[in-house]
Amino acid sequence: MDDSVYVGNAGKDAARHRGWLLGHFEAVGDPRHSEDVEIKWGVHPRGDERAQWVTGEERTTLLLLVSGCFRVELPGRSVVLDQQGDYVVWGRGVDHSWYAQEDSLVLTVRWPSLPGYRTSAPPGRI
Repeated sequence: MDDSVYVGNAGKDAARHRGWLLGHFEAVGDPRHSEDVEIKWGVHPRGDERAQWVTGEERTTLLLLVSGCFRVELPGRSVVLDQQGDYVVWGRGVDHSWYAQEDSLVLTVRWPSLPGYRTSAPPGRI
């Protein structure tokens, strides 16, 4: 077996790190370990929302809609992603939050992968 290859299922693997599949939080030596980038498989039921705004952001983020309807809240602006493939990118220093207007599946890529940005999940949420 080649230790530099990992084969998995995003739906199953995502539960380990609240949706995050790749980033600094994976063990060094695991092909999913990266200090350069993080990737998330976000499955959000209708009405799901971020518990609190992310502030003091030091990373750049791309959020891509796979299915559903997903709203991203940015300072002074709401962006609604409602067509498969719609995406939004925001840079360092941009606070944000989000809300699933319908059952939604989103792929998030953010960089770099920095420890210390975990927000506590509300009870019953991953």
